[in-house]
Parts: sequence; C-alpha cells; structure tokens
Amino acid sequence: MTWALGHRLGQWLEAGTVLLLSGDLGSGKTTLVQGVGAGLGIAGPISSPTFTLINEYLDGRLPLYHVDLYRLAPEQVDSLELESYWDALEVTPGVLAIEWAERMPDCPTAAIWLRLETVPGGGRRAILTAADKQIALLEQVIGDGLLVDEV
Repeated sequence: MTWALGHRLGQWLEAGTVLLLSGDLGSGKTTLVQGVGAGLGIAGPISSPTFTLINEYLDGRLPLYHVDLYRLAPEQVDSLELESYWDALEVTPGVLAIEWAERMPDCPTAAIWLRLETVPGGGRRAILTAADKQIALLEQVIGDGLLVDEV
C-alpha cells in the first residue's frame, strides 16, 4: 500500500511539489518515496539519505530531491537551505520529499503533509493534509485507483 500510494503520487505530482513526510521509524517513509520515484519514471534504486541528508535523482519525468532529517536537530535544518529546492533557486524544479519533516522550523505553506502510521493488527494508514491546488491533486490520486480505506 505504501509503495503503491507513492507510485500514484509520482504519476500525478507537478514540478514544485513538496511532500512533508512524518511517521515513526519503520512506518514506510522511504518506501513511499521509492514509489514516488517509480511513478516519476526514475529507473535506478532510491535509498534512504539518512547519512548523506539529500539524494538527488534527475533521470525521471521530474527530478526527485529526497531529504532525511532524522539525524538533525531542528536548529541544524536551516543550514541545509532547503528553500533553494522548493523555490527552485539553484536546481531544476522537481519534487522535494522530506522525511522527518516535523524537525523543520519553517515549512512551505503549499506542501502536502503525509503522516504514515502503523495500524494495530498490521498494515499502515496514510493521513494526507494539503491546501489549495494540492487538494485537487490528491482527489485525482485517490479517485483514480486507490481505495479510500487504503489512504
């Protein structure tokens, strides 16, 4: 379910989309981003940037910028200058997926928040929160193949 949700998102996401991912260790954040990458047409493996902090994948329909803030304290996040990704100041506009986004002191207002939770008895639940044009995007993703109780 987690990979499939990411894959569907990747097929529909537009340049400039920011995905803010949260959830416990092992909840599926990296798996979701792997699905996003596949949906964007990225052929190579997508791995967690826990130690590199940022991985860039440039060979898909849109670039994918994958960030992991797990090892950082909120006051360290500013040094990554993530706004250069969501404002596309020094990079080609693409999709920015940030794991452990709750550690960010400032988040873009037009982002999609996606919280992954492990459900008692097995499985996962994804809680998506969006504003403005992202709501229409999520309605397309959910209405085009994913069951509502899977999301």
